[in-house]
Amino acid sequence: MKKITKTFIVLLSVFGFLITTHAQESIPKINGGEYIFNAAKTPCLTLEQRENIKDFLKENEAVLKQENKLVFNEENKAGGHVLFDWPIQQATGFNYNETWAISGYVDHNATFPNQLLDYNCGSQTYDTASGYNHQGVDVYLWPFSWKQMDDSQTEIIAASAGQIIGKGDGQFDRSCGFNNNQWNAIYIQHSDGSVAWYGHMKSGSVTTKNIGDLVTTGEVLGTVGSSGNSTGPHLHFEVYTDASYSQLVDPYYGTCNNFNLDSWWLNQKPYSNPNINAALTHSDNPIVFPTCPTAETTYESNDFELGDTVYLTAFLRDQIAGTNLSAQILRPDNSIFYSTSFNTSTTSSSWYYYWSFNSFDVIGEWKWRITYQGQTVTHLFNIQTLSIAENELESVSIYPNPTKDYINISSSNSITKARLVDLQGKIIQTIHNVSEGIQKVSLEAVSNGTYFLTLESNSNQKKTFKIIKE
Repeated sequence: MKKITKTFIVLLSVFGFLITTHAQESIPKINGGEYIFNAAKTPCLTLEQRENIKDFLKENEAVLKQENKLVFNEENKAGGHVLFDWPIQQATGFNYNETWAISGYVDHNATFPNQLLDYNCGSQTYDTASGYNHQGVDVYLWPFSWKQMDDSQTEIIAASAGQIIGKGDGQFDRSCGFNNNQWNAIYIQHSDGSVAWYGHMKSGSVTTKNIGDLVTTGEVLGTVGSSGNSTGPHLHFEVYTDASYSQLVDPYYGTCNNFNLDSWWLNQKPYSNPNINAALTHSDNPIVFPTCPTAETTYESNDFELGDTVYLTAFLRDQIAGTNLSAQILRPDNSIFYSTSFNTSTTSSSWYYYWSFNSFDVIGEWKWRITYQGQTVTHLFNIQTLSIAENELESVSIYPNPTKDYINISSSNSITKARLVDLQGKIIQTIHNVSEGIQKVSLEAVSNGTYFLTLESNSNQKKTFKIIKE
């Protein structure tokens, strides 16, 4: 999450909390904010680039026709129009609830600037002062867009069967704004003669099939990237009625789309399509947006120890102001550790919330549960006992133990974090010192008793000691 687009982090003041918490946990702050894709309204293609693509495709079709390889020409194309499946899917091996949101539709108002009209008579599109009106559907990755791209988490698939009539790959794919670069893309002609453009793909991901080869509906064409004029990983999906490219198609049916008599989608998604994209747990605060195009560090983890601070997140798509969101943390026996319910205060295409807790009191499998707009997503995570001997951090010792006032640390590694936890799992103190490292932990303000001291190096290696203060 980063790019020339602007990201806003807003701390919320929400009303009507219904909260149940563990007795040791004060009422937690609910943090939240908005993620805005392409705030700069950067065109996906220049006028010159679009015309060059059209010429390129016409030349390819002429060659295929001359070689008698063009499958869907004027003589044998089907009547009516094709129906599209959704062109995005999560790759196998990943488990977000969903990975995308929509930032813009086709602009049906030919005037400019800021003269906007999408198919639903709204303004979820954009134009520019130079005369560009958005000519496709932009589907961006959410959450953690750059990490998703680097991990090839979200794939572009053929929305309808057809023939490859053009492709391009190998272009720079970490664009953060307008640059006149070429995009990586593939172009598919369908049985009715229409042509779909799939743009901004990740370099090296475009299918190895050749121009002239056939693809089936749902076949993987590549991975979402940020090549060409782009402010972050997204798919630009653009459709024309035929190979003349004179008539743009907005596949959505709506009051302000005067071209379509019906939808070109097999199942048209709602204009406002609220969704819980992910409910996750993390070992550190993941809501940090590095400078474009650096990938996010998400700190995703499902395994924690008693006393660990656990960050819990919820990522929403198409949040609607005034609608209810509920969050719960359930213990292994399904008793409620924490519960809250509140009405959202903002309408946004992508919004996040996060909480943090450090007083989990039972070992076992816990549930993090988010409910929004009739959908519930449950994420499982584990709380384990503190480990007395972890072999990850070598050559470290402490003394004296038992002690009265302080613990000295001897280590060949730089110890950058120390955490003292009591037998109930409550954190007594946490010390950070990245620049100089930690050589001593004071216990002067700590009551006599038995504790666990966890030491962590700058490479995230840990070791936990049982200590006694007398």
